[in-house]
Amino acid sequence: MAEFMKPYSSETYALMRIIVGLLFLCHGLSKLFSIPTPMPPGAPAFVVYGAGTIELVAGALVAAGFLTRWAAFIASGEMAAAYWMAHGTKAFFPIVNQGELAVIYCFVFLFIAAHGPGIWSVDAARG
Repeated sequence: MAEFMKPYSSETYALMRIIVGLLFLCHGLSKLFSIPTPMPPGAPAFVVYGAGTIELVAGALVAAGFLTRWAAFIASGEMAAAYWMAHGTKAFFPIVNQGELAVIYCFVFLFIAAHGPGIWSVDAARG
C-alpha cells in the first residue's frame, strides 16, 4: 500500500465493506421490491426470492458489520453460483460473458469473510 494511505487502511476497509454491502442490498431490493428499479422480467422464482433474500439480508449485515464473516461468506457463495448459472456457461472470459460483477462481488465478499468486520461495525462494538 502507498505509504500515505497506510494510516487510513482501517477506515478505507470499513468504507469498502459498507459500500459493497449497500450495493449488494440494492440488488436484493430490486429483485424483491422493484426498488430502486424493477428486475428484468422472466427471472425464475428461485432467483427472485432466493437470491433476492440473500442479497437483501447479507448486504444489510455486511454493511452494518453484524455477523459479517458468515454473511460475506454466504454472499460470496451466492455470487459464485450466480456466475456459473448465468454467465460461466456462455463464454470463458468474464468480460465476454458479462459476469465481471458477479466475479468481483464473489472475491470481495470472500476477502471480507476472511478479514472480518473491522472498525465501524456492530461486531466490533459488541467486542
